[in-house]
Amino acid sequence: MTGDAGAPEELRFYVAEEHHPENGTLLGFWLYLMSDCLIFACLFAAYGVLGRSYAGGPTGAEVLELPAVAVNTSLLLLSSITYGFAMLEMQRNRQRGTLIWLAVTGLLGAGFIGLELREFAHLIALGDGPQRSAFLSSFFTLVGTHGLHVTFGIVWLVTLMVQIRKKGLISANKRRLMCLSMFWHFLDVVWIGVFSFVYLMGVLP
Repeated sequence: MTGDAGAPEELRFYVAEEHHPENGTLLGFWLYLMSDCLIFACLFAAYGVLGRSYAGGPTGAEVLELPAVAVNTSLLLLSSITYGFAMLEMQRNRQRGTLIWLAVTGLLGAGFIGLELREFAHLIALGDGPQRSAFLSSFFTLVGTHGLHVTFGIVWLVTLMVQIRKKGLISANKRRLMCLSMFWHFLDVVWIGVFSFVYLMGVLP
């Protein structure tokens, strides 16, 4: 009722409780990243325990190719820089520049996945698949889980590019780009851990 004395108080309560989608989305995505941190922490711990269990099979020094992995690492780290350029273009409301740098980022990510699949195929062709030893099982699981995340990130990136082409740099798309930025940089940090812990330490006797 319009004459109800309690109406102004209810209105004030409604305004105070109004939902802010941007803050809610970013908070929810941070919570998701924390859960992903736990997943990778468990995988790193499993590799730490099983990484020297060769069961008569090849050691890390025998199967890991540092030069190829160094190139792969460079592609992923460079993609983080190009995504940063995309975010700068987004802040300037330059749709074309944003799309160009997102496309470059996606291509670098696809190159990373291609080299990783090549490494996996090479190991399996040699008979050094995940079933060969606990070392290889933990290796394929950790590196493969990261690769799946990068693949998901590329699909997400392409989807965002389509949405930007259709609707432009609206606030919702900017918010999604920010979430993907956090996700992409998170994968870079995880890969630095993988490269150091699995590859660099793996080639040591």
